[in-house]
Amino acid sequence: MTINEYQQLALRTLNPELDRRDVLINGVMGLCGESGEAIDIVKKHLAQGHALDRDRLIGELGDVAWYLAETAAALDVDLETVLRCNIEKLQRRYPAGFDAEKSVHREA
Repeated sequence: MTINEYQQLALRTLNPELDRRDVLINGVMGLCGESGEAIDIVKKHLAQGHALDRDRLIGELGDVAWYLAETAAALDVDLETVLRCNIEKLQRRYPAGFDAEKSVHREA
């Protein structure tokens, strides 16, 4: 499956009652909420002595992907474009790969 196929399949479960504005709001709020659930799993592992619940973390990452697909759709952009733009930005910032000095003193 390609990332755009994922987006199309995921959006089949989008609430059809929502207008574009509400899809955008739901998408970014969902990204924040699901990211919070993911970090809570890691926090319990690192700070509270729990075993890392890998399966649950994978599930939360899937939820993050769903909300990413929704947010991108609200902007009329496919996920491949979002990911390609991100790679282009990273290549401009770190043309030879990650560099701590460039990370500290980086341009936007």
